[in-house]
Amino acid sequence: MPKVTRDDVARLAGTSTAVVSYVINDGPRPVARATREKVLAAIAELGYRPDRVAQAMARKRTDLIGMVVPDTRQPFFGALAHAVEQVVTERGRLLLIGNSDYADSREHHYVRAFLGMQVDGLILVSQNASTLALSSFEADGRTPMVMLHHQVSPGHGAAVVTDDRGGAALAVDHLLAHGHRRVHCFGAAHHLGPHDPVAGRVAGWAEAMARAGLDTHGRLTHAPFDRVRAHAVARRLLSGPDRPTAVFCVTDDQAIGLLRAATELGLRVPEDLAVIGFDGIPETAITYPPLTTVASDQRGMARAAVELVLDRKDAEPDGGVPQLLRFPVELAVRASCGCGR
Repeated sequence: MPKVTRDDVARLAGTSTAVVSYVINDGPRPVARATREKVLAAIAELGYRPDRVAQAMARKRTDLIGMVVPDTRQPFFGALAHAVEQVVTERGRLLLIGNSDYADSREHHYVRAFLGMQVDGLILVSQNASTLALSSFEADGRTPMVMLHHQVSPGHGAAVVTDDRGGAALAVDHLLAHGHRRVHCFGAAHHLGPHDPVAGRVAGWAEAMARAGLDTHGRLTHAPFDRVRAHAVARRLLSGPDRPTAVFCVTDDQAIGLLRAATELGLRVPEDLAVIGFDGIPETAITYPPLTTVASDQRGMARAAVELVLDRKDAEPDGGVPQLLRFPVELAVRASCGCGR
C-alpha cells in the first residue's frame, strides 16, 4: 500500500497541508475546533503517522527525554521511573530509560548515547554521578540535565531531592518517643559523597541521637541496598550480643530484609524490635507487620524534574530556573514502630 502523506490528510479533511501541520504540531498557529476535529478524523481514517524524524529536524526538537537510573528492578527506582514516564507522556514527549547497574561505565554509555540522539533533556538518578558522565554532559553544552533523588554538587545542573536528613531525624525521634535508646542505623554504604541521600539519612539519625544525648558508636551497620543481601547482614546484627531494640533503615528494601531476618530469629516486631524504613514504596503497606516508613513524594519529584528539564530547555541562561528543589517527607505510621495495629 502507498504511504499516506500529509497531502492525503489535507485532501480528505478539506484543509491545507499547513493546517494539518498546525494540528499535528499543536501550533504555531491556532486551529478552529471544528477544523481540528476534521483533521484528526482524517488522520484516524487514513492511519496517517507523522514522520517524527522530519518533525524533529524542522523544529530542532526530538521530543525525547533520556533517563538513567541505577536499577529499575529495585521498587523505589522502578516507581520513580514510572512516575517520570507518566509526566513525560502528559507533556507530549517520549522517555528513554537506561539502567546503569551502579557502574560508572554504563552510566557514561547511556549519557553519551542519549546526547547523541539529541534528546531534549536528561534526568540522571545516580548514587554518585561519574566524572565521565558529567564531562560528556558539560562538553555537550546545550542539553539540560536535572539530577533526581541525588545532588552531585552545586554547579552540575539542577537537582530535585528529598529531605533525607530531616526525614531520618523524624523517624528516629519517633522511635525515641517510644522509649528506645539502642536505636541502630542499618544500611549505610561505604564511600558516600557529601550530597548522597543515604549520607543525609545517616546524618539525620546521628543528629537525632545526639540531641537525645545517646551514643552512636558501634550502632551504624553497613549493608547492601537490596533486600536479599541486606537480609544476611540483618541476621548477623540481630544475632549479636548487643542486639538493638530499634532499627532505622535507610531504605525500605533493607527494612524488608531485616523484617524477614527478625521473623527467622524468633523476634517479635514491634514487641522485641521496632523498625522504620525510608522511601515509602507500596510494599511497605503489606509486609508483616506493616512497615512504618518515611515516605518521599515520588510523583511530585518526578513532575518537578520533568518540568525543570523542559523549562531549562526553553529558558535563557540567566532565566531564573531554580537549581535545587528539596521535597518534604511524611512519616507513614504503621505497626512496625510500636504504634497501634
